Amino acid sequence: MQPSVPPAQDVARPSRFLLAGAFVTGLLLVLHGGCGNQECVNAFDCEEANPAPEGQGWTCVEHVCKAVIPQTPPETDAGTSTDAGPHDDGGTAATVSVKVIAFNDFHGQLEPAGGTGGQIITSLLPDGGAADRVNAGGAVYFARHVADLRAKNPNTVVVSAGDLIGATPLLSALFHDEPTIEVMNQVGLDLAAVGNHEFDEGGPELLRMQAGGCHPVDGCQDGTGFEGARFKYLAANVATGPDRTFFPRYDVRTFEGVKVAFIGMTLEGTPQIVTPSGIAGLTFKDEVETVNALVPELKSQGVGAIVVVVHEGGMPALDSLYNECKGISGPILDIAQKLDPAVNVIVSGHTHQAYNCSLSGKLVTSASSVGRLLTDIDLTLDAKTGALTQVQAQNVIVTRTVTPDPTVTEQVARYKGLTAPLEARVIGWIDRTLTRGDILKDPTGQATMGFVIADAQLEATKPANLGGAQIAFMNPGGVRADLVRDPANPSDTGSITYGEAFTVQPFGNSLVTLTLTGAQLERLLEQQFRPGTATRILLPSAGFSYAFSASAPLGSKVDPASIQLNGTTVDPAASYRVTVNSFLAPGGDGFTVLSEGTNPLGGAVDADALEAYLTAKSTEANPLPAPALDRITQLP
Repeated sequence: MQPSVPPAQDVARPSRFLLAGAFVTGLLLVLHGGCGNQECVNAFDCEEANPAPEGQGWTCVEHVCKAVIPQTPPETDAGTSTDAGPHDDGGTAATVSVKVIAFNDFHGQLEPAGGTGGQIITSLLPDGGAADRVNAGGAVYFARHVADLRAKNPNTVVVSAGDLIGATPLLSALFHDEPTIEVMNQVGLDLAAVGNHEFDEGGPELLRMQAGGCHPVDGCQDGTGFEGARFKYLAANVATGPDRTFFPRYDVRTFEGVKVAFIGMTLEGTPQIVTPSGIAGLTFKDEVETVNALVPELKSQGVGAIVVVVHEGGMPALDSLYNECKGISGPILDIAQKLDPAVNVIVSGHTHQAYNCSLSGKLVTSASSVGRLLTDIDLTLDAKTGALTQVQAQNVIVTRTVTPDPTVTEQVARYKGLTAPLEARVIGWIDRTLTRGDILKDPTGQATMGFVIADAQLEATKPANLGGAQIAFMNPGGVRADLVRDPANPSDTGSITYGEAFTVQPFGNSLVTLTLTGAQLERLLEQQFRPGTATRILLPSAGFSYAFSASAPLGSKVDPASIQLNGTTVDPAASYRVTVNSFLAPGGDGFTVLSEGTNPLGGAVDADALEAYLTAKSTEANPLPAPALDRITQLP
């Protein structure tokens, strides 16, 4: 018997902050020296910014460029077809065909993504660079491709492997991701495993996504009711008690008398990458143990084929194309190896990669991210025993050359029309322009916009239950625009809209508070200074200051005695709670010292922290003053 969905009152109330997800550790990769770790949408952004040395390449995980050295691939079955194992049909038994259409990490990308983030590489040059790319994605095309695939087989199930919502563009995020749920209803999504981002606004809000109803604070902003998801969320390894899960563990579908089970779950490490308030009362269990414990139960129901839909994945080699699995590494290898042989297919996600192959006798797939690919999986089942006799899959590019789905086109256009007034909502006031700064013009790297962001992040994580932060640092590359006030224009009141603030921080990073020693803080500051023009000055929060010598050698530029917190010299042996965003936390921008931090605690989305700060600290009569540029001092 599948557990019922717990009542909303059994889970903590939702946070007003939208958590953005997760920083992914470099454990999936072999890190290589050299510059890297800049912000990105995908690996091609990294390559365009920093061409990789011979033998090295780039990959992009959660907006973080990671330098990698391709490794020898593990033993895998070649191709995209695999036998499910021993079976005896005597060569005469009839079969049943079932199609599974799968995708992952959609992240509310209703409109086509721009640049390389909206493309799929279809061939490579001899040196490993992209030879051909295809524009891909966009909900209106996504819906059409799903419909075309579904038309090929009446026995079709459409599944999502997590992060359907959360860390979404403004078009979806402004409406608490209701637009994405409604579009997926139209697409015909059947089953969705929860991902870490599904918990961005907390457990009760995710329950609302399933059950419907207006937002408890903002109501139904589009002027109509919200019916909730017509599809079913699954959460096999998200427990609310000894014998209860947040959503059902699995769903069993019967096709022409043959039963196929779909088990859905997120990664066990979800608590490390989401805000604690969003998952209060929930326990995230081991993926393999969860599935293997369910196998006897499913077999007792006459299930012959099992599909695991899990928000965890792997990292293929740099020269692996979207329908390959070259050099794949990461958690998915261990999961595939240890899952019960009764599991036939693993639909994976989380790493935003594309792959399709057989691992440990199981078909394993992932469809990139933001709706650029769909995985077309065909199961052939023995009509008498229900056993899987053959499985094959192909990642299909969601091209933009098909006829757009008219209903989805209308839905997206309606929300675009509603976005303008919400985007124009005033959230604060400034007394003068806050600038991004320019390290080439100002060697200290100080910037009023960056300082305000750091101050906002410190404020958001200062309470003990939210991190107990004493210091916050903002990376300069994450500040994407100025907030402008025109002093020559008497009608410019210095008002700041939500859309303007979102433009300043569009990455949707979450805040992470961790512990560093004073000695580690000094090393962190030294990592700002690099050969040539590669210097990247972190922007500290108010109360933290230091001095550096421009003429001193690399590694010795910062005067330890000058590093102060609220007027007191930092003690190398003491511990300090430091907040950064989820781009920096795993060592982004080359700040590898941060990856040594202990006791990490996830927090709010950076843009939400900025909004809260501007709202709390300014009014039209008393706008927020620009911070003084006195936190970093340059010495000869």
